[in-house]
Amino acid sequence: MKSPRFFVAFALFVCAIFATPAFAGDNDWRPVEPAELALKNSKVEPGADAEALFWEVRLLDEVDGGTARTVLRHYIRIKIFTERGRESQSKIDIPYLANWKVTDIAARTITPDNRIIELKKEDVFDRSIVRSNGLKIKAKSFAVPGVEAGSIIEYRWREVRNDRIADYIRLQFQRDVPVRLVKYYIKPLEHPNFPYGMRAWTFHGTNTPFVKEKDGFYSTTMENVPAFREEPRMPPEDQVRPWMLVYYSEDKKLTPAQFWIEKGKEYHQRFKAASKVSDDVKKVATDLVSDAATPEEKLERLFEYCRAKIKNVNSDASGLTSDDVNKLKDNKSPSDTLKRGMGTGYDIDMLFASMATAVGFDARIIRLADRSDTFFSATFTDDYFLSVYDIAVKVGDQWRFFDPGSTYVSRGMLRWQEEGEDALLSDPKEPIWVQTPMSGPEKSVEKRTGTFRLADDGTLEGDVRIEYTGHLSADKKNFNDDDSPQQREETLRDMVKAQISTAEVSDIKIENVTDPIKPFTYSYHVRVSGYGQRTGKRIFFQPGFFSHGAGPLFSSNNRQYDVYFHYPWSEKDEVTIELPEGFAIDSGESPTLITPEATKGIAGQEIKISIVGGKTLKYDRSFFFGGGGSILFPSEGYDAMKKLFDIARQANDHTITLKQSATN
Repeated sequence: MKSPRFFVAFALFVCAIFATPAFAGDNDWRPVEPAELALKNSKVEPGADAEALFWEVRLLDEVDGGTARTVLRHYIRIKIFTERGRESQSKIDIPYLANWKVTDIAARTITPDNRIIELKKEDVFDRSIVRSNGLKIKAKSFAVPGVEAGSIIEYRWREVRNDRIADYIRLQFQRDVPVRLVKYYIKPLEHPNFPYGMRAWTFHGTNTPFVKEKDGFYSTTMENVPAFREEPRMPPEDQVRPWMLVYYSEDKKLTPAQFWIEKGKEYHQRFKAASKVSDDVKKVATDLVSDAATPEEKLERLFEYCRAKIKNVNSDASGLTSDDVNKLKDNKSPSDTLKRGMGTGYDIDMLFASMATAVGFDARIIRLADRSDTFFSATFTDDYFLSVYDIAVKVGDQWRFFDPGSTYVSRGMLRWQEEGEDALLSDPKEPIWVQTPMSGPEKSVEKRTGTFRLADDGTLEGDVRIEYTGHLSADKKNFNDDDSPQQREETLRDMVKAQISTAEVSDIKIENVTDPIKPFTYSYHVRVSGYGQRTGKRIFFQPGFFSHGAGPLFSSNNRQYDVYFHYPWSEKDEVTIELPEGFAIDSGESPTLITPEATKGIAGQEIKISIVGGKTLKYDRSFFFGGGGSILFPSEGYDAMKKLFDIARQANDHTITLKQSATN
């Protein structure tokens, strides 16, 4: 995992949550009007459970004693209409980054009979939360007291982003409830490091032009904003929600083509300096590839050396604390990285590029966007979105792409956020756009093996092993590597019990959590009482243990947003179940087959069920999705997508009937 990349993606994500909220600058509550308390329905979306009456943020940058910081003051007022609105809006999480401070939190409830109940300071606490995309972040959390249907709740807080002036900041206009008025007050930067005027670009919506306010502030608003409703497997939020980027950069009046050519040349100049070949780098690289037979073998050896022998100081797998990292000297060259045996993800990538160049390859840096954040368009003439990088090496007449600086990325792959993306290939004269390849379903496999015994009362007990490769493995490692062993076990228990609530999990082993090469692996013993339903002389059960209890992926009959999968993947299930003594299969048809031909190569599923020796049921399932790199599907085709996964689920839920023999 590369620290610069991770920080950018992480910061962008949290900015998307926050670069939105704050009220003027004082610590006073605004008067609540009787008409607000009397409201019975949403103006923006009639029938909504709650509605934000206003949502304001005042944003300014400060320099105090040489320390730069961005300060945001937030203020929001929400009217609660229903009991569901009370449940969804009374518990608040305010996410933040490590170098941010969230202070001056205040909240209160105004009840329908005009009583005021204040939040106590001691009721605010820190916790870790997991967002819908799997990202774990810290948050200030609290429950607004005394909320009931008909109440108004309001809260405010101060957010300080230390050691950073917000030369780029995102302003959101949409919440999980409809909003009558979103308003931002922004004081443009006046700082020698930012000589250019403030610019703004709005995505997926229309706001008012900026209006000059007092004290050097400018304001912009958006009215009657509908609620944002998350959907399963949807594009990144900033790809579908209205938001505005406020930034400071020179407007050179170039066409997009001219702009990116200029940028590609700049990237190349920086890259050549950062990947300079020294004698020691050349010697190590030459020795590594001395007996390699092919260009592919040479690059494989260089890649594995950089990933295995050079410690990524910003990876949780390094074992270094943040204090340890802060004490380290910066590497100024690939030679420094090689000598010290450690560096940032960027250092490691530059060392790989330097080594490749040293043994005769043409190596370049590519810059590209992170598609977990938003989908890039070259029509936006600023390199803000090209926040990540990889190394391109020419093999024959083809460019191959490498990323040894990302600890958990498998060789031959990039992080999923960087696959299938347009990338700007640096060059001193003619930079060009290239596209990174998309790894196929066979590269990211969830292999699940279970050996069980079914008792005559329906209890299922046995041992499970689950092995993840490719992007699936990297996701698991990134989620678990900074947790304690106890937290990792709790994560697994929660995962199993979320699907089968009566499951009792023991003898847990979690392997290769921080290993850069080996698959992430779960092993455990499980006991599920009532797994099979006993009725008289018959037992009904699902042989597909790993899909048992899994709900539909797409439950709604309607869809607003496109369907978006992060990457292609496949699943392989091997289950053996020893049947109870005296029982034999009474009925059980073959599950429905999904052929790749029927889905134009996008997906396929096959399930085989057999009986071995008359006493053991064998269940083999293979599934894949995303063939041909197909991961984004228009909402107009949602019905077909839903039908595909409903058919797969119906096959996964296939039931076998056992009957007790007459002699028992």
